[in-house]
Amino acid sequence: MKKLYELNAKISQDADNLTKALKGDVKKQGNWGEMVLERILESSGLEKGREYTTQESFNREDGGRYQPDVVIYLPDNKHIIIDAKVSLVAYENFVSCESIEDQTRFIKNHLKSIRAHIKELSDKQYFKLEGINTPEYVLMFIPIESSFSIAVKEDNALFSEAWENKIVIVSPSTLIATLMTISSIWNQENQTKNAIEIARQSGNLYDKFEGLM
Repeated sequence: MKKLYELNAKISQDADNLTKALKGDVKKQGNWGEMVLERILESSGLEKGREYTTQESFNREDGGRYQPDVVIYLPDNKHIIIDAKVSLVAYENFVSCESIEDQTRFIKNHLKSIRAHIKELSDKQYFKLEGINTPEYVLMFIPIESSFSIAVKEDNALFSEAWENKIVIVSPSTLIATLMTISSIWNQENQTKNAIEIARQSGNLYDKFEGLM
């Protein structure tokens, strides 16, 4: 819990500072959001290339091709998709402005931007990708904790609207907790497989001794 708190505090502080420096550059914000996501993945205990991949290409039944930001692999050949391309331009404007009128306007733009991305992700229908056995829900990652918090605070229907569109909005703290839980599931899965293999080899060894006797 201490590690979780310290990591989230550092990510949130770095995020706020960098967002102010980006000055509304959508491309830089997108690249930076992916970098924050990568840092969280590295800290979660999951192993890249085995328990998750980034920018992996998948075909769709209709011939389309998509590259989800992250695909998390689960036991029993299941998957979870994470998307990190949320625009933070309106939020950066909100943080930078001083008047109440401008803050109100930029918050509305921030909510509008999040809703637009929710619709975009819903329309992609990642669950139809070939080779992906995933729940119909996609994790939409917002890399700044305060950006997530203020959006939900200003419009408490936002989260439920996303849920209805098969999207789950996650912040650094909730994503870290989710990934650590998945890492724990993998540890349990590997321990179970090891126990089964030990039992199998022990049985073979017993059979050899019995044959020798």
